[in-house]
Amino acid sequence: MGYVRIADRVDRFVAVGGLAAAVYAGYKAISVREQRLGLSHDAAEEKRHRHHDWSARHFYDIAVTRQGLLIKLGQIIGSRPDLIPDEYIDVLSRLQDAVPPRPFPVIKRRIERAMERPLEDVFQEFDETPIASASLAQVHKARLKDGRLVAVKVQYPGIQHIVENDLRNVRFLLRVLAQFERNLDFAPIIEEISHNVPLELDFINEGHNAELIARNFANREDIIVPEIYWEYTSRRVLVMEFMEGVKVTDLAALHRIGVDPQAVAQLVTDAYCEQLFLHGMFHADPHPGNLLVRRGPNGNPVLVMLDFGLCRKYDDKFRLGYARMVNAMLRWDVPAMIEAYKEMGVTVKNPDDPTTYIELGRAFMETSKPGTGYADPDLTAEANDRMARVIRANPITDIPRELLLIMRVTGLLSGLGKHLDSRVDVITTLLPYTQAALEGAH
Repeated sequence: MGYVRIADRVDRFVAVGGLAAAVYAGYKAISVREQRLGLSHDAAEEKRHRHHDWSARHFYDIAVTRQGLLIKLGQIIGSRPDLIPDEYIDVLSRLQDAVPPRPFPVIKRRIERAMERPLEDVFQEFDETPIASASLAQVHKARLKDGRLVAVKVQYPGIQHIVENDLRNVRFLLRVLAQFERNLDFAPIIEEISHNVPLELDFINEGHNAELIARNFANREDIIVPEIYWEYTSRRVLVMEFMEGVKVTDLAALHRIGVDPQAVAQLVTDAYCEQLFLHGMFHADPHPGNLLVRRGPNGNPVLVMLDFGLCRKYDDKFRLGYARMVNAMLRWDVPAMIEAYKEMGVTVKNPDDPTTYIELGRAFMETSKPGTGYADPDLTAEANDRMARVIRANPITDIPRELLLIMRVTGLLSGLGKHLDSRVDVITTLLPYTQAALEGAH
């Protein structure tokens, strides 16, 4: 039995590593031909588009076959149309809530083992076809014996071992890539993934996260969180209130229910500003499968938040430090911004050279075109080029884990903004929240 598990791990590593090498080698070959062998820019771009498509399709195939952490990585990539080529978005966005599900008999056994009783003793109805299937679990619609309509989230058997193996593979592959691309430091990313994924495998933790965020938004009628039914919930099975809604990025559905996508973009932005600057607790996985929209009684959107496996709570010191940092960037108060970065624990090799801190602020402020609420791919590419040069000269030596997670969240929110063609005025929206946070501290 141990030999089979080792063989499976080796086979998984070879499959993932082989694809990573092929993707990397393909892009590198195109760049070499363009830079050194006279390939025209147009011809190189055509080859890149073909390689985007090839890479996306092969990543999708290996993700749905192997599942685990690969699904989650694909979801993140597929949620960034502001940064990622269209070929990847078209293919990998299907991973957000349409992963091939596990057979129902497997899921049924999982539920009955967790609840220690037959399915029929708990539910009067149970839809065998899942309403969503994702990286770690799938969700079924059901009705309890007392008539309450519920969503039942069931963790895949064996997924913990698969995820642990994937983490080892990702660490190894990123270390290898770092040998070829020495200006890239993947250690903070590896650390963040290693810390977050195990938390997502504990549904008790997820239930408590949901309740805390629900309490934080209790005074708002336009942001709702499903109730957790603890009498049926365990570490591997989560039973919660069933909530209807359309996917936040489904423009056709939003128009069909009479909701303005611009109002949705504003509501999502406000919801995350409130969490980050005022609550000190935030939902950290805002990909389109986890946010639904309803039409409220007044015609305005109502945001339904789902999947609280990845959340982060931080103390007032970090919350206020982050508010000071963003407030300084929005006002472009460079001395205050540099001081805020240092106070938050962002360190650089040469602390007397402020260039890296300034470039971090520029990257935040200058990657959106006027009148848009999301990062522009061309401006972001320019910012990344500048950042790479600056970091080579004065590398970042440490960055708080919380800030890494916020950067991931803001990236996903930018992707949502691109889907919605957001026109949110970021400065006008964010400033009142940062100022409210700082005024509340006095």
